[in-house]
Amino acid sequence: MTGRVGRLGRVCRVAAVLLVAAAGQSAPAPPVQALTGATTRGTGVVTWAASAERVGVGTADRGYRLVVRTSVGGSDLRVRLTNAFGDRPLTVDDVHAGLRGQGAVLRAGTDRQLTFHGSRTVTVPPGAFAWSDPLPGEVPAQADLVVSLHTPDAAGPASGHSLAMQASYIGDGDHTGEDGAAGWTRTTGSWWYLDAVSVRPAHTGTGAVVALGDSLTDGWQSTADRDRRWPDHLARRLAAAVGTAVKGVANEGLSGNKVLTDDGGGQGALHRLDRDVLSQPGVRTVFLFEGVNDLKAHAGVTADDLIAGYREIVRRAHAAGACVVAATIGPFQGWPEWDPAGEAVRQDVNRFIRHSGAFDGVADFDRTLRDPDDPQRILPRYDGGDHLHPGDEGMRAMADAVDLSSLDCGR
Repeated sequence: MTGRVGRLGRVCRVAAVLLVAAAGQSAPAPPVQALTGATTRGTGVVTWAASAERVGVGTADRGYRLVVRTSVGGSDLRVRLTNAFGDRPLTVDDVHAGLRGQGAVLRAGTDRQLTFHGSRTVTVPPGAFAWSDPLPGEVPAQADLVVSLHTPDAAGPASGHSLAMQASYIGDGDHTGEDGAAGWTRTTGSWWYLDAVSVRPAHTGTGAVVALGDSLTDGWQSTADRDRRWPDHLARRLAAAVGTAVKGVANEGLSGNKVLTDDGGGQGALHRLDRDVLSQPGVRTVFLFEGVNDLKAHAGVTADDLIAGYREIVRRAHAAGACVVAATIGPFQGWPEWDPAGEAVRQDVNRFIRHSGAFDGVADFDRTLRDPDDPQRILPRYDGGDHLHPGDEGMRAMADAVDLSSLDCGR
């Protein structure tokens, strides 16, 4: 999917330009399976993220100029490159970060080269990811950040995020250090090889919320290139809020994803929890909004099955020191896979979410989205058109339904 070229990035100011880190040697990242939230908590706070999946086939001598939106601002920017689904080592020999002007054009003077253990080149083993060295200088909150990278000899399965709902850019050859757009000849609707960005906020104690979800969190049916997914609206609310230390928002929505199995979009929530969520720096709260895809293709899935999956996520998140806020599953009558049996399971699961006390907080997205006159359906003004995914107005309503104080619980 290719979105429209994005609008002018809303960038406030840069207090200091990003500088290149000192020279040294590169080193491979440890296996993804070995990483947990505690491993990276001292390295800053995640300001952007996207769940990893297979996005296609790697191409040699290919450049990617990837546009992402920061949530929290800060210094010491770091990026995380992923080879989670690769079957061979991934070498990236040039990575830059800067602020967007318009389209593929960067703001002059903001683009700088990133290093990995002092080297401009990094090789990421199959199934692993690698964090860059920090760049001194400030990165604004709510800014269009551009990460440009070059793969000299990529081949085989490529890792990234398919449904970006944001136009990024592809070029042949290495144009990562160029401010202009001439080398970036094609657009892409996916993020390639990049799955997280972190900063060090000015205030110690600042944390992040990570949204674990499916296509409703990924933003399908919201307007592309406008940052209108519900986590985007939540990030804007948190940026303006006084009295909460949670400022970072990471969107780990994955279209088609399920809680219990891997036969939907990518690995199921139980299998990707460590990599996509608990490994993120500064994560304070997991926001769990998944389950509708398990229900749509229920084939015997019961409320007890989903509840057991939720309890496992809570157990693991609590063990990592993170809180869990859960959202009720919204209505979806009118979607082709809806049936009374799945609806009955949804009602049972939502009763558990609301009343069990298993979670540190609850957001009632079902109550927010449903039509009072026909509560098994989305309110028409919130319906993105397919009776499952909210449009822009529904996305905003979901974010507005989140009690911000519930995200700032302590463990």
